Amino acid sequence: MKHAPSRAVLEGMRCGIEKESLRVQPDGRLAATPHPRTLGSALTHPHITTDFSESQLELITSPHAGAEACLEELTRIHQVVYRAIGEELLWVSSMPCGLPADDAIPIGQYGGSNIGRAKTVYRAGLSNRYGRRMQAISGIHYNWSLPGLANADYFALIRNFRRHGWLLFYLFGASPAVCPSFVAGRAHGLKELRPGTLHLPHATTLRMGRLGYQSEAQDSIAASFNDLASYGAALEDAMTRTWPAYEKIGIQGPDGEYKQLSTALLQIENEFYGKIRPKCVMRSGERPLHALRERGVEYVEVRLMDLDPFAPIGITARVCRFLDVFLLHCLLSDSPPDTPDEIVAIGRNQEKVAARGREPGLRLVRGSQQVALEEWGGQLLAECAPLAAELDVALGGHGYGEAHAAAAAMLADPALTPSARVLAAMAASHDNSYTAFALAQSRSQRAALAALPLPPEIAARFAAMAQESLAKQQRMEAADTLPFEDWRRQYLSVDQLRPRENRA
Repeated sequence: MKHAPSRAVLEGMRCGIEKESLRVQPDGRLAATPHPRTLGSALTHPHITTDFSESQLELITSPHAGAEACLEELTRIHQVVYRAIGEELLWVSSMPCGLPADDAIPIGQYGGSNIGRAKTVYRAGLSNRYGRRMQAISGIHYNWSLPGLANADYFALIRNFRRHGWLLFYLFGASPAVCPSFVAGRAHGLKELRPGTLHLPHATTLRMGRLGYQSEAQDSIAASFNDLASYGAALEDAMTRTWPAYEKIGIQGPDGEYKQLSTALLQIENEFYGKIRPKCVMRSGERPLHALRERGVEYVEVRLMDLDPFAPIGITARVCRFLDVFLLHCLLSDSPPDTPDEIVAIGRNQEKVAARGREPGLRLVRGSQQVALEEWGGQLLAECAPLAAELDVALGGHGYGEAHAAAAAMLADPALTPSARVLAAMAASHDNSYTAFALAQSRSQRAALAALPLPPEIAARFAAMAQESLAKQQRMEAADTLPFEDWRRQYLSVDQLRPRENRA
């Protein structure tokens, strides 16, 4: 393992959070109301938008130097949201509430500009390709950067994260149960815990297993993370190669309504369901892959974190600090190139831990061997321990050591994991009902946030931000002169994916 960076570099570490939550009615059913206008434009607001569904909020922080500042901002955003949604609740679990018929789940609406229409059409494509229920899953994305890293450093980190990310499934997975409406009409392999609740007894994160963000079509994408060139080539191929099943759907229906943005394997970059992504801050109108190829990796986006239903804003500072330690370990550890065989083994390990992570004696594949989960996890945590200590020395306090100790305790005792705690709470207080548990937690977390004062200057700043976002959307709509079909073709052109020097 390489030496830890200097104190000056560690002080430059930054983290940010994107948190998704369904809006639900007081009885726990999915809200059918549009995105509240008092929250501004979902297209242009920098901190409050929607994900797949009009009923699915996405709350976005700025980058911060530490967990406390990041979570303070996320808390403020939650307070603003709760003041705007009336009696509705934010569903605290990653797996959805009771869902209506698939076509009754509302798709996000972003206005009449070309980019706004494209965002809605993209979601229509997701609906036609995968169904809307799968898109109603919510989670937390953790954005992380360290100054001075080259593309090769970030890709080495990503390879190790993919190898060892199963440990985060075990430690922080919090979705062992689900409402049957989520899998209605699908083969699922879940067990009935009681009428109205399905589960797997040792599952950690159904969200990240075969029932969650998975796609047989995407399994054909041979995405290597050995370098930016090979990763970019795989994504470009997937976005320019038509897929037979999607050709059958077509671009437009007989009525002229758009069914998807394209018939390619991926409509756009965001459709690729990675557990971690290399990212670059995009400029207006820019494609993500073009940004990466032009300016390189600026941060990584960790996408496998479940919402913690026991935390008012879905994540705690202790978890953020462990993620910092874990990502630093992934960066500093030896990271050989990935291979097709290893990529397959990584997927199988992740599926196994998602569905059976707390199963006694569970073994995972590491190279040519099978290793007990607790043995491999213990080795990883042992290697993380000195990094946690160095972070505490560099940044002050004991928070990183405490986060590491909490992770070690969960590895030693599966009953301490969030997934086990969810099932225990369901059994103790809610007659094993997933919906009753999640609804009670949603009410409790709303009450906890409502009890916090919101400084008037914060409320005023968000009110002004909402108004400016609405005005910005109007300006964008007024400025559009290109017909949408012309704009769509231009936006999806392969030239938009390539750096300037490689354009045809």
